[in-house]
Amino acid sequence: MKITRLETLFVKPRWLFLKVHTDEGIIGLGEPIVEGRAQTTAAAVHEIGRYLIGQDPLRIEHHWQAIYRGQFYRGGPVLCSALSGIEQALWDITGKWFGQPIYKLLGGAVRDRIKVYGWVGGASYGEYIESARGSVGQGFSALKTGLSGPMRIVDTPAAVEEEVRRFAELRAAVGKHVDLGIDFHGRCSPAMSIRLAKELEPYHPMFIEEPVLPENVDALVTVARSTSIPIATGERLFTRWGFREVIEKQAAMILQPDISHAGGILECKKIAAMGECYYAGLAPHCPLGPIALAACLQLDACTPNFLVQEHVTTGVGYLKQPFTIIDGHIALPEGPGLGIELDEEALADKLDDGTWETPRFWHADGSVADW
Repeated sequence: MKITRLETLFVKPRWLFLKVHTDEGIIGLGEPIVEGRAQTTAAAVHEIGRYLIGQDPLRIEHHWQAIYRGQFYRGGPVLCSALSGIEQALWDITGKWFGQPIYKLLGGAVRDRIKVYGWVGGASYGEYIESARGSVGQGFSALKTGLSGPMRIVDTPAAVEEEVRRFAELRAAVGKHVDLGIDFHGRCSPAMSIRLAKELEPYHPMFIEEPVLPENVDALVTVARSTSIPIATGERLFTRWGFREVIEKQAAMILQPDISHAGGILECKKIAAMGECYYAGLAPHCPLGPIALAACLQLDACTPNFLVQEHVTTGVGYLKQPFTIIDGHIALPEGPGLGIELDEEALADKLDDGTWETPRFWHADGSVADW
């Protein structure tokens, strides 16, 4: 079996889908994307494709090494995301070739179902609370919210009080039996993260995600040592080398590699195994499309220290058989490979030009704020 073609599709709202074609008629699906840089990532996929055309798709580890190490420059969001989507597609082909879900080729299932968490959203504060109550009413036992806006390096007591008030009211709305994470999104300085965490502790967040940007691991350690709330990070880290220092310094006890950024399915399993030595849990980052979610579910099924899976789509309008969420869980995938099939007819109405732009935040004085 040989790879014959790599096909990329820009898909609304901000996704990039990949089809890797073979001469046996098997097509592998992947989701290589950098949000806001879809066109750039697609170009990288096709550049890598010059190496892959004519290759045996079953040699996944070999191709991963050749793509990652075979040229002078390594890593970074674009190259690693292109590699991640390609790796997902090669695993999809491999699973289809052997007639097995990917997780059965990676040691088999270690759980019977996969816990997922939903996002709390809404145009108004009332809708925000109702969104949370509605999710709990549907059986979700884990949710995530975020800060309401940018945060200055040292902000006012009023800014802190507002964020804490919102979280406290959300906690009151869903009760203590629901896991409730909060995403700082790298918007805070260490000083403000420490101050916010102290005020949030009485409401028992499941985790604080990206309390500071991941560029300075020692800053993350400072925050982690200052609070009893578990720290989560990883969506902007790439490969096991990017996670090494975070894991070794125990800067975060919940690892959040993004399967479409960090290197793909097997690389994320290696990251999870590294974290397992330090008693860290895995909560894969996935604000993306149904192919990325399908890849995450394969990883979650066979990873002992898996905690909970982020999701934003069940694949309705994209998959022939969308994922079904029952009591806040998704059943183990049963089909070969990723276990999904695109709804090509419905997908035709969702194709895009790949020009989605990441939002920008601004401080009151007009300076740039972290989004």
